[in-house]
Amino acid sequence: MTFSITRRLVGSLGAGMIAGEAMAQSNIAAANVAAPRLPLENGATLRVLRPVRFVQPDEDVFRANAARFTAATGVQVRVDFVGWEDISQQTGVTANTGAGPDVIIGFNEAPHVYQDKLVDISDIAEYLGAKYGGWKKLAEKYGKRHNSNNWIGLPFGASGGPLVWRKSAVNEAGFARPPEDHAGLLRLAQTMKRNNKPTGFALGNAVGDGNGFANWVIWSFGGFLVNPDGTPGINSRETVAALNWLKEYYATFIPGTLAWGDISNNRAYASNELFLTANGVSLYFSLKNDPATAAIAADTEHSLLPKGLASTSPMAGLTLNAMVFKHSRYPNAAKAFLTFMMEAPQYDPWLQANLGYWAQPLNAFNASATWSGDPKVAIFKDTMDTEFWLGYKGPISEGSAAANADYVMVQMCASVASGQATPEAAAREAERRAARFFRRR
Repeated sequence: MTFSITRRLVGSLGAGMIAGEAMAQSNIAAANVAAPRLPLENGATLRVLRPVRFVQPDEDVFRANAARFTAATGVQVRVDFVGWEDISQQTGVTANTGAGPDVIIGFNEAPHVYQDKLVDISDIAEYLGAKYGGWKKLAEKYGKRHNSNNWIGLPFGASGGPLVWRKSAVNEAGFARPPEDHAGLLRLAQTMKRNNKPTGFALGNAVGDGNGFANWVIWSFGGFLVNPDGTPGINSRETVAALNWLKEYYATFIPGTLAWGDISNNRAYASNELFLTANGVSLYFSLKNDPATAAIAADTEHSLLPKGLASTSPMAGLTLNAMVFKHSRYPNAAKAFLTFMMEAPQYDPWLQANLGYWAQPLNAFNASATWSGDPKVAIFKDTMDTEFWLGYKGPISEGSAAANADYVMVQMCASVASGQATPEAAAREAERRAARFFRRR
């Protein structure tokens, strides 16, 4: 059987009603590009592993789209959802044993850690890019093998973590919105604390929130973990300046942030204990959809993380990144599945169902109705247009993934915030730890 992804095929599947959720009409422009020919292997079946949903429609629509692929091709697809903390471990087991799922949708740098175990997917990535207006910067960074145009990952979307803040509390402190400079941000936080409406950011080993905040602190002062040549670059004047500022900023935080996981600030914000933090759009929608917290949602605004000394907001979206493993007996079916899931009739309803929690990697989906509804969600549209990535400014590699998983940046910041280390000592320790993962100077 030959499976060629055509406009006729995907068009016949429709995009109106997915998993019981009515979606707005898709208005995604698509170029007339020849699809790659992917002859499906006889008897092909697929097992797909991906992170569990943060908003329920993510899982519902993903499963419905997988069922559509089966209906169109006859290829049975089993989709398993696992916890965020477990996906990296299970990816490692799959890669090292050469057995398990055919496709894993992991996070960020995962394909670069296991690149020798993966099928090259340049054919489908180039097709999708040509058809849907090109790939965004972060997608190309995570998708392509370093210093090449060969695709080893297929970025599926990214979750942004901008500032989430109570308008009334920020206005009461004398600010129209959180300022872009460090001094202004500190003054805002100090005033909010005096008003018993404190700020707070995760400084625990939180996959999304902890790494996101620590990276922003350092990047916003011009610091970075890794030099472009792959050597540790964290022990710098910029890092020390960032950590000195963090000492003062942390003093304004709600208690307990050193132990926060990814859900902690959600709970504190929803309980009227926290009035400024960073989070994905899921927090806003959980507040909005609960009558008990709807008033908090109405008072909630989003804004990009402050630039500080950077030219653009220093944010790196938490990216879903799909891989096809060489041990798969059905690599063409796997590539056909991923391509099908990224085609507009499937992808746009999934994007809309996620309500902005995941943002698109392909430029054509900027026109999705996802971004024309609630104006408080529109800020998430450009999540993957960023020039920052985990391991910035170094090459994406097994080292950058390991340093992120080892929470080098988070624990450096936490040690200073808690008073356990001076900024200078913390930067030296982070450099020592980073040297385990990167080439020494």
